[in-house]
Parts: sequence; structure tokens; C-alpha cells
Amino acid sequence: MSGIEIGVAGFGVMLLMLALRMPIGAAMFLTGVGGYVVLAGWDPLLNHMKTMAFARFSNYDLSVIPLFLLMGNLASSGGLSKALFNAANAFIGHWRGGIAMGAIAGCAGFGAICGSSLATAATMGRVALPELKRFNYAPSLATAALAAGGTLGILIPPSVPLVIYAILTEQNIAKLFMAAFIPGIIATIGYMIVIGIFVRVAPGSGPAGPHSSWRQRGHAIVKVWPVASIFILVIGGIYGGIFTPTEAASVGTILAGIAAFATRELDGKGFVRCLLSTAESSAMIFFILLGADILNSFLALSQMPVELAATVKGLGLPPLLIMVCIILLYILLGCVMDSLSMLLLTIPIFYPVVMGLDFWGLDETSKAIWFGILALMVVEMGLVHPPVGMNIYIINSLAGDVPMWETFKGVIPFLISDFVRVGLLILFPSISLVLVRVLS
Repeated sequence: MSGIEIGVAGFGVMLLMLALRMPIGAAMFLTGVGGYVVLAGWDPLLNHMKTMAFARFSNYDLSVIPLFLLMGNLASSGGLSKALFNAANAFIGHWRGGIAMGAIAGCAGFGAICGSSLATAATMGRVALPELKRFNYAPSLATAALAAGGTLGILIPPSVPLVIYAILTEQNIAKLFMAAFIPGIIATIGYMIVIGIFVRVAPGSGPAGPHSSWRQRGHAIVKVWPVASIFILVIGGIYGGIFTPTEAASVGTILAGIAAFATRELDGKGFVRCLLSTAESSAMIFFILLGADILNSFLALSQMPVELAATVKGLGLPPLLIMVCIILLYILLGCVMDSLSMLLLTIPIFYPVVMGLDFWGLDETSKAIWFGILALMVVEMGLVHPPVGMNIYIINSLAGDVPMWETFKGVIPFLISDFVRVGLLILFPSISLVLVRVLS
């Protein structure tokens, strides 16, 4: 067998292991080890592995991952999500569907200091679901809105998957954060428009809440100052050249901890739980990264990614058609995999293909940033469509009495909004690049 054939066979074996429910990190590691041995032997593998792990984990940029995870955990435990929801609800809760829109706005605000979709969905679900139930919102709308809103946690910067994409592709983390802003705002507005249409097509599904006075609104805004301060210092510090992303994450984590203790929502035991949760999540991500590294070494040795990129380029197909095929593959993978696993598994395969094609005359850096945001938007759709839909499972576990099929039915309009947004970004890359060009 040629190296390319061995690479394709190894990839197939890995997909089989995933289908048998083997953890993604273990499946990638075993596939990489087996393929490397077949192509080069045990001695080269052991020689490679003795430096590979140190080279990966000594990367300074990786320290931003546990810091952003801890910042999100502290924010979740500190009651900051409730302040965000109440502030949004005070301004738009009196509209039809306004409480659900307030939950979307709260998800976007919480995503700005969290960086995790699952944490955003779980935290905002605990805060917003009781209010949505109290005002008799349709169960399908209430749960679907929160599941979709949770995806904003990884689109609104800071975003852990974007950090990992930057490390895998050797791109600038700050520029990727910049590029995600406008797509994140478009996603937030798009979800609100979906809710507005939903409550008009199905009257009574999202009744208006009480009208808040300006005094109540001012009081609600004051309570949001910790979140606003953290966001301004973290993101403003990065773009202002004051902090590196890692330094900004450190500052944000300290501020989130102070805010959480100041609200008296977090005590010593809660702080320990935050540390343990961060350690578990970080260990999982780092193990997956290690598995991805050995898999990528095997694939590079087999020349499969390079040959695939050359083959695709030689077909003479329109680049946009190839991008649509990549997106469809992402959507299919989203039926069986989580977003982080999809990125780690596919970026080494798809990235060389995309970089070898011409899209709207973009330079290499712009193309890499554009594809990163596009990939992130597509993999986040996997969090809300069947059969995996991790955000839906989380929200349904909180809702308790809402059938799963009700939530999947309710999330369809939000998925349509996602498809429209992805189409806009494909046709108009400047949506993600304008801030990068203006602020760089």
C-alpha cells in the first residue's frame, strides 16, 4: 500500500473507533501510533514522541485555555448571568417574545466572558427557563431559543475553539477574536428576528412581559458593570496592545473571581468546584490535542493532506462548490461529534485544501482567518441539530417536562438563520475581515 492509501485506511479505522464510542482523543492517538509504525517503524515513532508532547504543551499560548475556562466557571458560579438576563429583559422583555430575546442577549453577553457554548447554555438555562415558563412561553420556543443562544458562547470572543484553531493553524489569536465579533452580532440579531417571526406566526407562543420603568432599567444596568468591566479590560486590553491574550485571560480570571465573591454567590467550596471543573476540562482538551498531534504526524508522513489538496485543486471545480462540500461534511459530522472534536479532526485535512484555492482574491492570512470563523460557525450548528445537539440535551435536562422532539422542532427556524448567516459569510468574507483590517 502507498502512504496515501495507508493514510485513508487509518482515517477510516479512526472513524470506526469513533462510531464504537471510543473517546476522540484515544481514537486519534491510537490511529496516529498505528499508522506511524506502519509507515516508519517503532524507533522513529518513539524518537518523535519523546519530544512531541513537550513541544506541544510548552507552547505558551496553550495557557490561555485553562484561564478562559476558569474565567467562565467563575462567572457561571458568581451569578453574573442573572444580571445580564435581567438587564436585557428590562429593556425588551415587554415586546412579544421579548423575554426569549432577552435570553439571547444574555447568552451573547455571557459568551463575552465565558468562551464555552455548553456553559453558556447551562448557565443561562437555569436563569431564563423559570421566567419563560412563568410567562407561559411555548416549550418549543423557550428551550430552542436557549439552546441556540448557547452557541453564541463559542462565537462571541473570547472563544476556546478559536484559540485551538489559532494554535493548529499558527494564526494570531487576537485577529481571530476580532474577526468573530461581527458574525457574533449578526448571529444574535438573527436569533432575535427568528423569535420575532415565531411569535407572530404562532400567536400566544411568546407573550409580552411587564414593562420596566427607566429607574428599573438603570438599576439593572448598574448590576451588569462587573461583566462590562471584565469584557472591556480583556478584549480592550488585547486590541489596545496592553495585554497579550494570555495576560488578558489572567486579568479576566482574577476580575471574574473578585466579582463572583463580591456578589456572595461564590464561596470557598464553589471556588474549589470551579478549579476542579477547569482542571477536568483542560485535561480533556489537552489529551485530545496530544492525540491530534500524533494523528497529524501520521497523516503528514503519509502525504494524504498534501495529495488531497493537490487533487482537489487539479479537479478544476469552482472553489465555492468545494467550500459548500466542506460545509456539508461538517454538518454531517455534527450529527455524531462535538464541535471541538470536529475542529481537531478536520482542520489538518480541510485547511490545506482551502489554502490551496483562490477565494475572492484573499491573501493567505485573510483566507485562514475567514475559514476559521466559517468553520466555527458551522461546527456550532452541530450543537443544536440532531442526533447529538449537546446544547439541546443540556436545556432539556433543565426543562424536565419538555419532550426532546419539541425542542428539535423549535430549533429548526434557528438553524435556518444559521444557514443564512453562513451563506452571507461565504459570499461576503469582509463581514469577518473588516475589523481585522481596520484595527490591525
